[in-house]
Amino acid sequence: MDLDAFVAVHSADWDRLDRLTRRRRLTGAEVDELVLLYQRAATHLSVVRSFSPDPALVARLSGTVARARTAVSGGNEPLTREFVRMVTVSFPAAVYRSRWWAFGSAAGSALVALALGWWVATSPRVQATVGTEQQIRQLVNNDFESYYSENAASGFAAQVWTNNAWVAALCFVLGITGVGVVFVLAQNALNLGLVGGLMAANDRLGLFFGLITPHGLLELTAVFVAAGAGLKVFWAWVDPGPRSRVRAVGEEGRAMVTIAIGLVAVLLVSGVVEAFVTPSPLPTWARITIGATVWLGFLGYVRYFGRPAALAGETGDLAAELAGDVRPVAG
Repeated sequence: MDLDAFVAVHSADWDRLDRLTRRRRLTGAEVDELVLLYQRAATHLSVVRSFSPDPALVARLSGTVARARTAVSGGNEPLTREFVRMVTVSFPAAVYRSRWWAFGSAAGSALVALALGWWVATSPRVQATVGTEQQIRQLVNNDFESYYSENAASGFAAQVWTNNAWVAALCFVLGITGVGVVFVLAQNALNLGLVGGLMAANDRLGLFFGLITPHGLLELTAVFVAAGAGLKVFWAWVDPGPRSRVRAVGEEGRAMVTIAIGLVAVLLVSGVVEAFVTPSPLPTWARITIGATVWLGFLGYVRYFGRPAALAGETGDLAAELAGDVRPVAG
């Protein structure tokens, strides 16, 4: 093949294709021309590679074809843009939409923990069934406080993050059952109430809240958000409304995955607070202030970004082109 003649015959088409791919707006006729020239250039590139693989010409045509392909088929969203959308739209909207389920999980857990704590604190007989007097004294005077400082802070943060992530994961995995989420919440509340009751019975309630509050505000909120998301999937199965049951569970399930991804970062923050702030030598008021600031920051973030996104129709589900087509429903 005469390479110079080939270039002379087709270079005008390649130049025209380059000009079309650089334009922001095209008319209908120009779009048709772009597609036609893209197909020709792709064929020309194949011919050059097969019969006369000149490196310079192959590089030139490869760039032209790649740009034209992007113009014809559309490029993918940059990863940074998808990340920003996840942080500022999808995750806070999904959390905001499930806020009442999370609030219900928090209220139920608080009632169980307070009831059990009061029962344990006021009943020596119940305390005796938990452990011996020496074991309880060891817990309230040493073990509870030393738990937060006996390991290196960095390793402890990773351990705490893993444990909390596991609890949240159980809420997600068991969400469709409904009962599974309630069981996880009840177990968490019973453990909290039991320890709190023992600390109160031994006049160590101030220490209990001084150590639990800095990280517990954000940590427990994350668990309640996970539980709320799981229960929302369960309720979509029980009462899908005008949607089909499969569609309702699918949409809420994908929104739950969005919440799960976002909670990874939230639980990491709570783990860092538990590892570095809770056992620190700062006065109790300072540690609680730091924990409350982080917690209020999360609530404010969800309110600021989540409410307008949810009102605009954002659910935390996949984009429409990825979620697939659905049949319209009334209501």
